[in-house]
Amino acid sequence: MNNLQRLTHLRNSYSGMRHGESTANVENVIISCIDNDRRGDYGLTDLGRRQALTAATGSFLSGDTVIRSSDFARAAQTARIVAAALGAVDVMVTEALRERCFGDWEGAASENYLTVWAADKTSPDHAEGHVEPASAVLARATAFITALERRYSGREILLVSHGDTLQILHAGFLGMNPGRHRELPPFERAEIRRYSVAGCPGP
Repeated sequence: MNNLQRLTHLRNSYSGMRHGESTANVENVIISCIDNDRRGDYGLTDLGRRQALTAATGSFLSGDTVIRSSDFARAAQTARIVAAALGAVDVMVTEALRERCFGDWEGAASENYLTVWAADKTSPDHAEGHVEPASAVLARATAFITALERRYSGREILLVSHGDTLQILHAGFLGMNPGRHRELPPFERAEIRRYSVAGCPGP
């Protein structure tokens, strides 16, 4: 479900930010289960920290930015670096922005993302290998946006998350089939990208 379709206009401005380089990126391994994230050292590398700082200082964001982040270490660390650079105080982690669960691919090589993305194109509801369906990621992420819309007005809101979650949310903002999220430009590490809703005026 795309909960954004229920909105007639946006009260806030939204941007997505992918975390900086993580140890999982360097090790070329899929870490999409929060328990595994907490048991291991899968936070940012030194390069990842620099990427987050460079992105923040070179961005259009200000100290008044509302920052919400996935509770995975790599995202939460990125969010804290951005908040410190901006002087932002409204920072919170949330399960709603977590990494997409890749099910049986957990701990496997990152190249296996390609298998999942190919299946996404066949159906946004596929759960092959116990992967979290793209449609389910869209539902939880857009439900979070609607909650933010109820709480805030006239604010700049930054969502710090992961590649698939951000891609699928971007598809939702554009009114696209979430299974085709990889047709959009991929989020680079520490990239900040403005979101807009197709046919839905911003603030």
